[in-house]
Amino acid sequence: MKNLERIIDEIESQFDDTDNARELCLKSSRTITRLASGALRHLHRGEDIDSLVQEAREEVSKLRSVLADHQELLHSGYVEEALQEFTEVVIVDHILKEKTLPAPKEIGVPNAAYLLGLGDVVGELRREALERLRKGDLAQATRYLEGMEEIYDQLMRFDHPSAIVPIRRKQDVARTLIEKTRGEIAVATRGKVLEDKIGGLEGKL
Repeated sequence: MKNLERIIDEIESQFDDTDNARELCLKSSRTITRLASGALRHLHRGEDIDSLVQEAREEVSKLRSVLADHQELLHSGYVEEALQEFTEVVIVDHILKEKTLPAPKEIGVPNAAYLLGLGDVVGELRREALERLRKGDLAQATRYLEGMEEIYDQLMRFDHPSAIVPIRRKQDVARTLIEKTRGEIAVATRGKVLEDKIGGLEGKL
């Protein structure tokens, strides 16, 4: 057993390297999550988020560098969640600015993280739709609902095992949010029609 200590030394060194990488990934993931959450808050207030998105994009690049030699850390919960949140804010930003959506490679995230982040966009569009309804902008609220429905239709193309992409819950949540939003817009539409009719009658008196 002359070589046992050398073998164990190599294993220990690899584990130490992975542990160091894990710490870096954890720190980077927390930074990405913080930046993405902050960007969403600013976005809903109508504020510019370009600097926050760029900072998050740079952090994603750092994270990818660490993951390059430690792919086993890619599927850790905190890494996946951070990449999903980054994807979500980038896509929402593009939708609100009516820009062409970026592909996963363009923003540096895996396909699964992209799809899961896309699923969360439905909730953000619902929030925007409700805000438009509050302001009486029924047309824009309807457009956001149409965006929600389009995303849902695309998500429903995926019926893969959860080991590949755990998307079933995102699909279920999206469907529920769409049904609620559709109902609220329908109520607002009927209210607007009634209001117009009353206004027309008053004009004739």
